[in-house]
Formats: sequence, C-alpha cells, structure tokens
Amino acid sequence: MSPLRIAYLVLTIIGTILPMIYFIRWFQENGWSLTQMITVAWHANPATTGLTYDLTIAAITLTLFIIVESRVRKDFLPLIAIPATYCIGVSCGLPLYLLLRSRSLD
Repeated sequence: MSPLRIAYLVLTIIGTILPMIYFIRWFQENGWSLTQMITVAWHANPATTGLTYDLTIAAITLTLFIIVESRVRKDFLPLIAIPATYCIGVSCGLPLYLLLRSRSLD
C-alpha cells in the first residue's frame, strides 16, 4: 500500500472514531434522539449553525461527485462512502472515498 493510501486509511479511521466519541457522549448525556441533536446541538448558536450548513453542503457535493465518478469509472465500491458520509460525517466519507478510488482497478 502506498504512503498516500495509508494516509487515507489513517484519516478514515480518525475521521470515524473522533466524531463518534463526541456523538456518543452527547447522546449519553441528552438521550438517543437524533431529532433533538439536530434541533438543539446543531443550531445551538450561530457558529454551530454555520458549521452545520458548511458540512451539509460539503456532504451533498461529495455525494454528487462520488455518484458521477462511480458511473464514469464503472467502479461502484466507492459508493459505500455515501452512507459513511451521512452516518458518521465528511471526515470519514471523504478519506474513505479517496482510499477506495485510489486502489488499482486491475
């Protein structure tokens, strides 16, 4: 595995674990309601609201890119980065997509 692919793998792992630590902690303290997380935590102040919109736009853009690239390359395995993006975050979905896209298609 190339150094670049190792970096993508490490970033995928970090981008999965780090956000989940905070998500799980929040859910443990506030209940396991995704609706409450969206309405309360994601819009707690103007900074978090801005970050929410920033990441939502990035996730939608990444999704469109993954779909188009998968169709052009006829390589559909990287589509698994889409649910990773929405279930965990862009911090997981983007490096996962880059890791999968950079593999050999032999």
